[in-house]
Amino acid sequence: MRIDVITIFPEYLQPLELSLIGKARQEGLLTVATHDLRDFTHDRHRTVDDTPYGGGAGMVMKPGPWAEALDHVLAQSEPGARPHLIVPGPGGTRFTQAMARALAAEPWLAFACGRYEGIDERVHDHAREDLRLEVSVVSLGDYVLNGGEVAVLAMVEAIARLLPGVVGNAESLVEESHEDGLLEYPIYTKPRVWNGRAVPDVLLSGDHAAIAAWRHAQRLARTAARRPDLLHPSQVAVPGEPDVDVALLAPADVPELFTLALAAAADEARVTDALDLPELSVSVDDVTEGVSTRTWVARKAGRLVGSVRTELCGDELRISQLLLAPDLRGGALEAHLLRLAEQSAPSGIRTFSLEADARSLERMRTYRKAGYRRASREPEIAGRVSLVKRRRAG
Repeated sequence: MRIDVITIFPEYLQPLELSLIGKARQEGLLTVATHDLRDFTHDRHRTVDDTPYGGGAGMVMKPGPWAEALDHVLAQSEPGARPHLIVPGPGGTRFTQAMARALAAEPWLAFACGRYEGIDERVHDHAREDLRLEVSVVSLGDYVLNGGEVAVLAMVEAIARLLPGVVGNAESLVEESHEDGLLEYPIYTKPRVWNGRAVPDVLLSGDHAAIAAWRHAQRLARTAARRPDLLHPSQVAVPGEPDVDVALLAPADVPELFTLALAAAADEARVTDALDLPELSVSVDDVTEGVSTRTWVARKAGRLVGSVRTELCGDELRISQLLLAPDLRGGALEAHLLRLAEQSAPSGIRTFSLEADARSLERMRTYRKAGYRRASREPEIAGRVSLVKRRRAG
């Protein structure tokens, strides 16, 4: 594979000389060439940007140097050969493992690293229409970087490691996160017990079928907890509720979640015979906060029927907003959402905590069955009890 990168900071790409990518270049599996955009300017200041038409903040990269740079790149190959031009940018198509694999099958890629407010849009049109290049604007994620170089480093590594011979053990590529739409399972090495935490017994059993089943279950659980958006609804089906699917809370879910919160609070008040529940005065703002936190919502036949929210506090994961539609109260969904919240916790978390109304005997039984016990500390909400659960080692 041949890769050309056009940038105003060629030295930014030096990490591609290291590790497996650098070794692949030495062995001739991959050719990477960087081109300084400023070499294609014609003023003593080597200017590559100017003010935007229509006004606005920042500067825009001029089309002239880019056109000359692309002509130079094309001249380095046989007549008729054309690269696939990749332009990193936050307004592009999301870069995924599937895209990396597709790009790894192409013989020639070129990357255009924008800076400032970006590249004059006419450069894209010139590349497509005049140079007959396939042009793709690609985004690493929903955030903004200072320039395209960081994105190119990530994309080139993701693509190049899929080339035959770059990674020594090709089988390791198959079981990695995102290869089949799931995250990778937990991995362990010696010693068997470290810092009071033991390797799961199944991995020591020698039963390859049991190990494979455990790993698949772990992948599903981890994906459901960390990236439920990757799962098909059937993969996050709740035992006893096969038509329920779970996803992260989206802004469009807020009105339904607000309605659910009020319905759940009214049902809780009925069960506990208490009209002093703080949930009865929940506001839309309270629910909207869940969009910026780790909040999952469950839907059944299109109806929003459950939710759970988590918050990191040091080495503790606090669980709240565990809401259920009245007709699903006490079923399998509540326990499933609780497990989902626990499984979302990063490795540094030592305990889980939540608060509950001691008058809600049904819920107290659910939490006790899940391993939660009363704590001596004062609850944040008056009239509640604090419950904690120690995270199991391994």
